[in-house]
Amino acid sequence: MQFTQGDSAVRINIATRAALLEAVRAALRARRGFALATLNLDHLVKLRGDPAFAAAYATKDIVVADGRPVAWLSWIAGDPVELLPGSDLVEPLCRLAAQEGRTVALLGSTQDVLEKARAALCRDMPALSVVLLHAPPMGFDPDSEAAAEILREVEASGAGLCFLALGAPKQERLAARGRGLAPSVGFASVGAGLDFLGGGQKRAPRAVRALAFEWLWRAAGDPRRMIPRYARCLTILPELLGQAVRQRRR
Repeated sequence: MQFTQGDSAVRINIATRAALLEAVRAALRARRGFALATLNLDHLVKLRGDPAFAAAYATKDIVVADGRPVAWLSWIAGDPVELLPGSDLVEPLCRLAAQEGRTVALLGSTQDVLEKARAALCRDMPALSVVLLHAPPMGFDPDSEAAAEILREVEASGAGLCFLALGAPKQERLAARGRGLAPSVGFASVGAGLDFLGGGQKRAPRAVRALAFEWLWRAAGDPRRMIPRYARCLTILPELLGQAVRQRRR
């Protein structure tokens, strides 16, 4: 499915979990870098008013659907895609890296969370090697020279896969720079995925997620931040629904 945002368009180009794992496995085997983004309504809102974010999204090799509204819109458009939240991708992608003998880097959140996330991943996957942890300071600028140094450090570490947990748009913009400064590394932007693993945030119970109420859980846990975000998302839904209906008719 394709979403038009002003003068640009974003397309979900990997529709299923199986296709995603196949694409990542091929890149890891070839030692070919990539950038993976998980598209949700919040991203679509930000893409409208942030040219730097839109430019970063244009460099993505892999875009999957993160968020039920995006998946539902794809069904309405007649181009269905599977729901693939970034938080659900950390463990399967780590398992894939371990199978292919590639190492992993974790970037974002706090040092304590990253260490706990590494411990959790390596406990479940003894063959996994996490070679680099880096928690940038508050106010981290993905366009800075400090960011470039971090990317060169990731490349030098030999990591085949680097998870970015900086939140949008910072993680997507950093991944875009990584395509040039760390060309052998696959960058996966996973939002709160590492915080959930490392205990920095508590994720909604599985039953709540199955009922499609994870958004309500997050709003209740952090209303000051999440309620305005969801309100902005609601404002663009009518236009996105119209796009989906027109795509179906075509």
